[in-house]
Amino acid sequence: MCQCKSFTGLAVLAAAALLNGCASLRSDAARYCQNGESVVLAGEVPANLAFAPSLSKPVVVRSTYRVALPQTIQYEAGRDYLLDASGQIKRTPGSRIPDFGTNILYGKEDFRHDQFPGYGNGRFIVYVDYAHRERWDLPPATAELGAVRLPHTRKKLRAGEKVRIVAYGDSITAGGEATEPGLIFWERWANALREKYPRACIETTNGATGGDTSAQGLQRLQEKVLPQNPDLVLIGFGMNDHNREGFGVPLDAFTGDLRTMIARIRASTGAEIILFSAFPPNPNWHYGSHNMEAYADATERVAREEHCAFADVYHLWMSVAGRKKPEDLLGNNINHPNDFGHWIYFQALAAIRL
Repeated sequence: MCQCKSFTGLAVLAAAALLNGCASLRSDAARYCQNGESVVLAGEVPANLAFAPSLSKPVVVRSTYRVALPQTIQYEAGRDYLLDASGQIKRTPGSRIPDFGTNILYGKEDFRHDQFPGYGNGRFIVYVDYAHRERWDLPPATAELGAVRLPHTRKKLRAGEKVRIVAYGDSITAGGEATEPGLIFWERWANALREKYPRACIETTNGATGGDTSAQGLQRLQEKVLPQNPDLVLIGFGMNDHNREGFGVPLDAFTGDLRTMIARIRASTGAEIILFSAFPPNPNWHYGSHNMEAYADATERVAREEHCAFADVYHLWMSVAGRKKPEDLLGNNINHPNDFGHWIYFQALAAIRL
């Protein structure tokens, strides 16, 4: 018997808040909402929200991505922060918001993270809910790279059948810096599918391994993916591949690895495949080549040529990050998204419109 995950409690709240409310970018009289946008604040230095807020509507600034957790602190305007109509937010002198200026990596350039034990942004992040008037468009999702490339998965979902999904990639896919398993981007997406297709039995498996490049992913394929007999495989590499000083994988080898993975998965299981790109890591990180756009473009190119679906994380991330510091979206201050960053990944998957 298929043992489906229960879609109750926090999972329902997450899907409802992220897909059916303001965070899904739905408009109401040209009004939009941003829920749980992350930012870190150093001293009294202003930081930017992604959009100019409407100050006539409630603004919530809190210490946790989830609302109303036992440890959640809801910060007060005037006492803890100042926010203006342009979207600049800053700490007050006596603020209860942790000062990001005391982060061990704050102000460091060309840093090697292994020289700074205890790095991370978790305790410094605040999350902001606000209304705004600026439209945030998803990157152009061509029909040829969306659900039309997943006909068997869509058919099974609509028929209420069992669908096995394997998420495969590096530490981001493994859940890096998500504060709970239900906030990992592909788990959020699976929960949204469970809500959309309540008769279907959707099983998910985390097949990712932290630190892996595409070359290591290819080596682990037999162990992590093929024995699961999946119906759908999500593949996301690039963050480690793009690194330098002998830690990465050259672009041509990266594309070759992706193609080989696709061929082996199809030959062994017949599963359909979604490729997804990655975002640029902290530009001050020593080990990054800071050439992520090339790896994102290569991932899309392979998806097009190999007839896979594609989730454009890179360009969606860049559209959100345009007014923000890289550290605002990072959980480890290097190359892992925080909870809001996982939401961006989730939105890229949701844009496939399965």
